[in-house]
Amino acid sequence: MNDPIYLDHNATTPLRPEVLDAMLPYLQRHFGNPSSGHAYGQRAKAGVERARAQVAALIGASPSEIIFTSGGTEANNLAIRGAAALTERRALVTSAVEHPATREPARWLKARGWSVTALAVDADGRVSPDSAALIGGETGLVTVMHANNETGTLQPVAELAAAARLHGALSHTDAAQSIGKVPVSVDALGVDLLSLAGHKLYAPKGVGALYVRDGVALPPLLLGAGHEGGIRPGTENVAAIAGLGAACQLAAEGMTAGAARLIALRDRLHRRLSAAIPDLRLNGHPSLRLPNTLNVRFPGVSGNAVLAGAPEVAASTGSACHDHGESPSAVLLAQGLSPAEALGAVRLTLGHDTTEALVDAAADALIRSYSERAG
Repeated sequence: MNDPIYLDHNATTPLRPEVLDAMLPYLQRHFGNPSSGHAYGQRAKAGVERARAQVAALIGASPSEIIFTSGGTEANNLAIRGAAALTERRALVTSAVEHPATREPARWLKARGWSVTALAVDADGRVSPDSAALIGGETGLVTVMHANNETGTLQPVAELAAAARLHGALSHTDAAQSIGKVPVSVDALGVDLLSLAGHKLYAPKGVGALYVRDGVALPPLLLGAGHEGGIRPGTENVAAIAGLGAACQLAAEGMTAGAARLIALRDRLHRRLSAAIPDLRLNGHPSLRLPNTLNVRFPGVSGNAVLAGAPEVAASTGSACHDHGESPSAVLLAQGLSPAEALGAVRLTLGHDTTEALVDAAADALIRSYSERAG
């Protein structure tokens, strides 16, 4: 049996060959500890610092503002819980459609006396920029994701970060899904903290980074030696960090052409599905959306049933981190969908290796499966 067509790139991405090539020297010859003063250690340290510069360049930061972590979840926790320790204020502003890696730290703060305001989203899954009015003098931190992992909808992070700064609050965004797919500039967004995850942009799992704006003295969550500026102790995962750096450089070099190609393929898939299923509906913003993401709901049939009937396609009904069978997506419920409507959702996310032929074959399989179940 051939491998199914992979349309779940928002869950994770395959390792690009160039990324593996960048990692191999640090798994073999350059195995030293980057904290060691001898040649082996200094070669490893040079690899870490090269990667730090590559990550920084992708988001318009300084290398000194990049802290390597084990992934997006650790970066989010370090940002949210660390920022909370810097202020006497006790109010957090977030959104109703956050990933669990943000939602759970927010819940942790609430259990410790913080008030948590979850900004509502509209029918397209987008926070209104007018929601900035809910940020005030009691707000200690604003954390709103840059792009939703299920629908791809882009959030007005710059407007919210500007309001946070106006009121003396810090701002953070989880950019795990947007990094490498759309241009991201920390200065354009105006955020103080930004999280990214390697495995969302063709780097390995188990590595990520946190941008910490110069002047923000973020305390560590873990205690140990002084690695990563004292913010994230522990010997660095040098090979994975080198892979993350290479992935960021590849993203910077190919983003414009890659995004245009993905939009064309994504829209081709949408057209083919809609032509055969007239009542198919888009979940997410029609234009302010990641170029690779198509979340649609099939009328009268569950998304799980559609996918089960199309084994040629590897996709999901929602986030890989909270996709637990026949339960409606909290993100789609927040957009105003009924539970029955939300259960019809399928998330189709394209990637670097997706072709027209694969899109067409996937569309045929999904249409066949839907027709068998709706008929």
